[in-house]
Amino acid sequence: MNEIARLAAETGASLKQCEAAYGEAGGDFEDARKILENWRQRDMPNYSAADVKKLREETDAPMMECKGALDEADGDFDKAKTILREKGKAAAAKRADRSTAAGVVAFAASEDGKTVGGIVLESETDFVARNEEFIALAQSIAETVRDSVTVDEAALKERTDAAVATIRENIKVAKYVRLTVENGKVLTYVHHDRTKGAAVVVEGDATDEVRKVAIQAVAFPPEVLEKSELSQAKIDAEIETETQRAINEGKEEKIARNIAIGRVNKEYIKKVVLLEQPFYLDPNKSVAQYLAESAKGSKVTKFVYLSVGQGEA
Repeated sequence: MNEIARLAAETGASLKQCEAAYGEAGGDFEDARKILENWRQRDMPNYSAADVKKLREETDAPMMECKGALDEADGDFDKAKTILREKGKAAAAKRADRSTAAGVVAFAASEDGKTVGGIVLESETDFVARNEEFIALAQSIAETVRDSVTVDEAALKERTDAAVATIRENIKVAKYVRLTVENGKVLTYVHHDRTKGAAVVVEGDATDEVRKVAIQAVAFPPEVLEKSELSQAKIDAEIETETQRAINEGKEEKIARNIAIGRVNKEYIKKVVLLEQPFYLDPNKSVAQYLAESAKGSKVTKFVYLSVGQGEA
């Protein structure tokens, strides 16, 4: 056995490594052994597999990225976390322009039901939106909104940026709301597919009957709670549109205007005003009539409708 083969057998190094070390040592066997040991120590990571596992658990980053961050940080665990966080921000920035057509709606209520946080968390695909980790993130952010008198939008973005680094899709909080009431509760409903939901602020008795108004708002999304909230300019614009429609149908202008007013009252207002809508369980009653009969002592003072793709309006 020649010296290089013997060196390989005794050290476990490859023949190529032994040949290089033997040459660098000028043919001295013991010096070559020392050189190989130095190389081994130099190349050995100063962190353990347990460190990689812990970093993955704390950051949700892929295993190889955790290993790479520890290499870059020379084994410094906290520095590695910072490296992953910065890489997450960079990944989020690269994906920021990608459209988010999927997502979920989530609400989080306080124990007494008087405060609710609601959000729309959007992603690029349904595959991600159905992921349990994504749904859990949405719920956690809703809880943060609920517990924050003033929402720190930068902090929310940090959380979504971190998720982007793990999930590899553009993720954003498209909208958030915080609702409170002193004498009553905030009741919520989220559709089974999680893509839309509504919250109603109730003064007085907040019963399951009143919660059905939230279901109504999801089934037939309104624009306002009461007719008085509609601007006259908007009503006039609808009357003009309906007048032209009647004229196009062959009606004289004067008659057309009367038809238009009737249509606005019977169709438009009953579509966009929540309390004027036909109640989904009994279309012969308006939502207001339903509340007067089935939820005496309760008053809906506000509602919020949230849906994926709704935007920030």
